[in-house]
Amino acid sequence: MADLSSPPLSTPANDEVNPVGFRERFKRWIGIKPALTLHQRIAAQLRIRGGSKGEMSTEERHMLMNVLNFGELRVDDVMVPRADIIAVDVKSSLEEIMTECRKSSHSRMPVFRDTLDEPVGMVHIKDMLAWIGQEPHAEPFSLAKMSREVLFVPPSMPALDLLLKMQSSRRHLALVIDEYGGTDGLVSIEDLIEPIVGEIEDEHDVKEGPALKRRSDGNVNADARAHIEELEEMLGMKLRDNTEEDEIETLGGLVFSLVGRVPQRGELIAHPVGIEFEVKDADPRRIKQLVVHLPLKNEPSKLSELKSLVNAKSTTQKPSQYVKSDKVKADTSGDM
Repeated sequence: MADLSSPPLSTPANDEVNPVGFRERFKRWIGIKPALTLHQRIAAQLRIRGGSKGEMSTEERHMLMNVLNFGELRVDDVMVPRADIIAVDVKSSLEEIMTECRKSSHSRMPVFRDTLDEPVGMVHIKDMLAWIGQEPHAEPFSLAKMSREVLFVPPSMPALDLLLKMQSSRRHLALVIDEYGGTDGLVSIEDLIEPIVGEIEDEHDVKEGPALKRRSDGNVNADARAHIEELEEMLGMKLRDNTEEDEIETLGGLVFSLVGRVPQRGELIAHPVGIEFEVKDADPRRIKQLVVHLPLKNEPSKLSELKSLVNAKSTTQKPSQYVKSDKVKADTSGDM
């Protein structure tokens, strides 16, 4: 039943300016729920009719759901972080660039001057192969002259907008620039397509193991880039308990937040829930590999140890108090 004592839904001036808004507020006031959007109706039908015979397969439904969710992604959701960017200096020789291409299996790489915060453009392996085939060369190799333009985008840009921009500009590599003008990450067209179709691996990609792997002793080997939610699901415990920590996505970021710096290899970092992170591999800039040490089932917690110690101390003190009390009574009766 609607509350007739509620304040006015709108003012006459607002009703004239936005009659659609008035109708929606009136519907809510009398208890009519707003209609589902086309996006919500399609998603609901995909979930409801998933098991029906003659309908689309699980893979098709999964891909369609990915398409629907793609509109919610931003560039910083799909980008390669700065620490993982493979790039070449503008002063690099042809041999050095070809060596980097073989090691990384990348056909496109950003070109920078001195640091990643001074990007020059990008180099494509096809351009280098074309230069090699043009013998004799009129002038020496110059990466600066060979570099192509690269897109510069903010991290908050919708991923769909970047995909459309790459299609229209025919540039398949973008550098993500933060508010201070520094390089924050990198996005290729493959990074934008994978959220829809899944991981794309070619014949040059090296098969990577799982980000989290349970060991025989019960502990967990972890890639520092693994998402915190994966470990929380594996352990059945929450590892973030405040707003600041909720913004952290990876295990490496969580460990960094616990100590406020990049820890050295071999360091043990304790987490308030009782687990410990051992740094197996790291460099001065980032954490690479971790071992998550879990408390043994038969190992008492620090709180349990403290309670046991207090109880034991109380138990040993009580008999002596009773004996002393009895002795006082006996001496008193003797004087009588």
